[in-house]
Amino acid sequence: MIIRTLITLVLALPAFWLTMRYNMHMFQLNTYMNNEQRAWLSRNRHLQWILRFAEVLGIARICLPKSWYGWADIVLDVLIWLTLTVIILVYRLMVEMNSKKPLKFTPRVRRMVGTIIFLCLLFIGAVCLISYMLGTMDGALRVMSGVLVLLVGCQIGMEMIANTVNKPIELNINNGYIRDARRILRQNPDLKIIGVTGSYGKTSVKFYLETLLKQRYSTLVTPESYNTPMGIVITIRKFLKPTHEVFVCEMGARYVGEIKEDCDLVHPHHGLITSIGPQHLDTFGSLENIQKTKFELADAVPDGGMLFLNGDNEYIKEELGRRRGTRPLYDDPVMYYSDGTESGYYASDVAVTNHGTDFTVNAPDGESARFSMKLVGGHNVINVMGAIAVAHELGISLADLRIPVRRIQSVPHRMEMKNHGDVTIIDDAFNSNPIGSKAAVETLAMMDGMRILITPGMVELGEDEAEYNRKFGTYAAACCDRIFLVGAAHTKPIKEGILSEGFPEDHIEIFDKVEDAINRAYAVRTKEHKYILLENDLPDNY
Repeated sequence: MIIRTLITLVLALPAFWLTMRYNMHMFQLNTYMNNEQRAWLSRNRHLQWILRFAEVLGIARICLPKSWYGWADIVLDVLIWLTLTVIILVYRLMVEMNSKKPLKFTPRVRRMVGTIIFLCLLFIGAVCLISYMLGTMDGALRVMSGVLVLLVGCQIGMEMIANTVNKPIELNINNGYIRDARRILRQNPDLKIIGVTGSYGKTSVKFYLETLLKQRYSTLVTPESYNTPMGIVITIRKFLKPTHEVFVCEMGARYVGEIKEDCDLVHPHHGLITSIGPQHLDTFGSLENIQKTKFELADAVPDGGMLFLNGDNEYIKEELGRRRGTRPLYDDPVMYYSDGTESGYYASDVAVTNHGTDFTVNAPDGESARFSMKLVGGHNVINVMGAIAVAHELGISLADLRIPVRRIQSVPHRMEMKNHGDVTIIDDAFNSNPIGSKAAVETLAMMDGMRILITPGMVELGEDEAEYNRKFGTYAAACCDRIFLVGAAHTKPIKEGILSEGFPEDHIEIFDKVEDAINRAYAVRTKEHKYILLENDLPDNY
């Protein structure tokens, strides 16, 4: 009996670690939200059925009547060994495959891992204690195989339990960090804080602003996609110096109230809303909620501050219309346009080639200047216009902004051009959305050569996700020579949209992995230069 239990223990330990690590990784990608983890588990129940089987095996082994001891418990132990072996093999493969954004062993993750191990040891101790109280340690030894495999199976939900147990600790730790960040901000009373939010474009505009503002001001921006309260806190505590004059703070949200939380932390002097559109509909629930949430930044801008809005965006104009008359800021905001509407800041004479974009900026004060930038696509003009508007209002002349605009680079994975000999990769793999994806394929259509689209489609669009993907397929059909879809099930609506436009079916190919689609795109024979658009790359939890 001891030998059999030891065999189970040797197999259970790596199985325990691998299953805990995998589910913790998914939990981190689901932003440590129990409700999102439960929804993810529900959508992907087929991926971890073997853990449910392990739970059933464990319960069966623990509850096996003494009268059945003999061949029955031996058979169950052998089945447990086989199950644990399969779990080790499967989850080793899953951990290796899910490497787009690897698990980060942050202090929070380490605390949750510690809590999970403690709870599991507590359960094992309780089993031993009960067996001892019943007068038989042999009984504990006999059920230990069941206990071990049950604990492995329970890793499918233990991260949520640990998160709940640790919640008071995490709140206390986070509040300490937040108080320290607020202290640092109080020590920099002359710092001008610009909040930037939007359904899409906010990260690009943030970095464009950095390029323009640093010509005159010592500027700090939140790095990468640090747009949550704790990401902002990390930026302040780690990077903010007394010499900084401007802090450009990106603010992201997936739920109503999250932008307000960011604003309550930093108290922005000025705000910029890049866009409002169908993004994260599965968590927001409606476009109306998205509108209200993005305008939480506008609500936080004090009277006397400046509000910069994308005048091309219908949802922004709609929400602004509802708020007019409620405060002076909403009656005379600084607007900027790219469609030539002569109000606020607007662009005219836009000329787009596959080498860059030229346009004239017209400011409300009557100043105008001609700009050239390396970014390809007319859709980039509106984002650069937003950055120009802010920089100009902060005292930098349009003439002095011409060279900085020419220096603007593509933000990684956002229409980033990468030349590789006779192939150009257009990397737009970050978090695709309905409006951005349409602009991306329209930019691809401008290229002089063979145009290949690789996409797994869009996610987090709620009940209308299939319809948005189908429409994307209709846009892609008009702009591409070849279309490679990644994932047959999720891209089915895209294929339907493509075919509805009469696109030749033999020019559509479906792959299981993005890497396979890229290899196939490179292998396509043509005398033309190839342009390969990577439109979205689903995270590991998809």
